[in-house]
Amino acid sequence: MKVRTRMAPSPTGDYHIGHIRTLLYNYAFARKNKGEFIIRIEDTDRERFIDGAIDRILDVISDFGFDWDEGPRVGGKFGPYLQSERLPIYKEYAEKLVKLGHAYYCFCTKERLSELKAEQERKGYPVTKYDKHCLSLTDEKIAENLKNNLPYVIRQKVPEDREIKLKDEILGEVKFQTKDIEDGVLLKSDGFPVYHLAVVVDDYLMGITHVLRGVDWLPSTPKHLLIYEALNWEPPKYAHLPNLKEVGGSQKLSKRFGAVFAHSFLEEGYLVPALVNFVMLLGWNPGDEREVFSLQEFIKEFSLERIHKTDLVAFDREKLLWMNGYYIRSMSLEALYDALLDWSKKFNVNLDVEGYSKEYVKKCLELVKDRMRKLNDFTDLTSYFFAPPIVNRELSERYIKDPSVRDKLLSEFYKLYTDIDSGKWGKDNLDKLSHELILDLGLKPKEAFMTLRIICLGKEATPPLFDVLHTLGKRTVLERIKSFI
Repeated sequence: MKVRTRMAPSPTGDYHIGHIRTLLYNYAFARKNKGEFIIRIEDTDRERFIDGAIDRILDVISDFGFDWDEGPRVGGKFGPYLQSERLPIYKEYAEKLVKLGHAYYCFCTKERLSELKAEQERKGYPVTKYDKHCLSLTDEKIAENLKNNLPYVIRQKVPEDREIKLKDEILGEVKFQTKDIEDGVLLKSDGFPVYHLAVVVDDYLMGITHVLRGVDWLPSTPKHLLIYEALNWEPPKYAHLPNLKEVGGSQKLSKRFGAVFAHSFLEEGYLVPALVNFVMLLGWNPGDEREVFSLQEFIKEFSLERIHKTDLVAFDREKLLWMNGYYIRSMSLEALYDALLDWSKKFNVNLDVEGYSKEYVKKCLELVKDRMRKLNDFTDLTSYFFAPPIVNRELSERYIKDPSVRDKLLSEFYKLYTDIDSGKWGKDNLDKLSHELILDLGLKPKEAFMTLRIICLGKEATPPLFDVLHTLGKRTVLERIKSFI
């Protein structure tokens, strides 16, 4: 049996970073087992459908480096891969379930259902459920209602007092009681299926062998198993993955703490290999202390046995920043330069480097590379390379309180640097001559060089001072000292 996994996003909004983790596990499982990975679009929720969302989802999946064997844009023998184009299929199987006695027509109005829910809430029911009212309709009454074109839905007929067992590939045996399951709608009055019918029909007809999905879908599984049983179909193997939560709490990822959508992480300047590496470890571990994996290494190592048996795993944003910084530091300067420019073009980010040569920008990048944790750190870390800083007066007085001493120091630096031949404007020579000068002036290195740093760069924290002054060049350094004086 060839392994076939799938990811089935809904175009009701932007793709979540948690979906990328689930997609990665499905993708890796298929690739490791020489199987096939399918993408299917579950677009039957028309009330929440967002125009353009399908393309945005497929684009971001591609941006993260994933391809698929069947689905939108590539086709396949089990299409169509948009559920909205498969409505006759769902209707056929919904009606088949009615004929088999595992589903029934329901003609209850919205008003009756609202009253039923309100009544159950007044009585203190812990969960409101449909009362199976239409299950008792006679065949004659059903035929009459259908003949009169009364609006209807098709509901699943859930058997009473049964225990349903699931052998989950991660959680082990899980038991469900049918008394806790409502006779939910399978086919809506507009002809669109609900998720529970469509997912079962599509997974079976598309030959899906393994379903890896978030543990929040676990309560839906008995509904699906009952449909498989009713149609005499073999269900796929299920593996329910832990969901993602913020560090130090039990809440799911929230925009209050940072990005949650996949494209937002890319827009902020995270590298794809770092993001993919990070999400690999959100619920899976290799059994040792390794943390850095390429996608191919992960595929080779991946197994369901090493997925954590828990509901939630922490999405450590600081760990992601560390990992992204590691990947940035590991890149060659040329590769990082190309990645920076590609990112700025894709997301319309102005790097403020217009008019400067590639070699100059690369020199600046080289100096801040080890300080970058995201691509969008570049502009803040290098601003003084491309424009004169706005010097905070209070900051300029922090290390030398006496204005006359500070002005004397700056004047002496100006004279010293004016006399240095441009061909000798190197960091080692600047370092040597500057130390000799402050020794003659009787000043400590910290107070003298931090003052010079603030005047020329506008900041206290920068790469080594003389590396920066060397890169800026003699003319620029003199202009900035003179301007402050």
